[in-house]
Amino acid sequence: MASVGVALRELRGAQKSAKGVSLYSRYVNRPAGRYLAAGSYGLGLTPNQVTLVSAVFSFAAVAAVALAEPSWGLGAAVWAALAVGFAFDSADGQLARLRGGGSAAGEWLDHVVDCAKLTALHTCVLIAFHRFPEAYGTGSAGWLLVPLGFQFAAVVTFFGGLLTEKLKPRPAPGSPAATPSTLRAVALLPVDYGVFCLVFLLLGGGGMFRWAYAGLGAVAALFLVAFLVKWFRELSAVPR
Repeated sequence: MASVGVALRELRGAQKSAKGVSLYSRYVNRPAGRYLAAGSYGLGLTPNQVTLVSAVFSFAAVAAVALAEPSWGLGAAVWAALAVGFAFDSADGQLARLRGGGSAAGEWLDHVVDCAKLTALHTCVLIAFHRFPEAYGTGSAGWLLVPLGFQFAAVVTFFGGLLTEKLKPRPAPGSPAATPSTLRAVALLPVDYGVFCLVFLLLGGGGMFRWAYAGLGAVAALFLVAFLVKWFRELSAVPR
């Protein structure tokens, strides 16, 4: 256990910048991931193994949404599994830094799992809306378009943000780190994945879940437009 304590101390000083990160990720998910990374280090797990643990929790929750009759108990279980999976998603990168740096294959696996998780989660909400229309109040076919629209916004935001980070020039060595904005961290809460997971606590509420999910989908669409404009402007200023 001593190695876990040492790992925790080292991880506290090896965190990624909080710039562009919501309050949930900064104060909840990353700290939880830090403890999971230290525990994984003590168990001798590799970052890729931690990524797969994250995938197991996440996809178990995703499958439950599609297959199980909605209830308050199911909602609590789904939220817990998604939250733990998200924390392990943070832990794999922290563990990689603790072990001296990640690999291209590890980064690839992490992003593929993230994209698959986003796609599958909204697909399974669509399946649930179709299978249990009485419980969710989704008898109208128009409600089936909501998960499709949410999925579109989430996946394009994920891909666009990832591609923007790859295309933007890296800061010059020794340049001062940008100061994280608390206002921006608060503004990003509605599109933080961890905050989104909270909506599944309402699975037993039928119409409450439907409207809360649809509301977050509308917010995601608005943020997508804002992000696309911002990213295009930033990349337009990059010399070719």
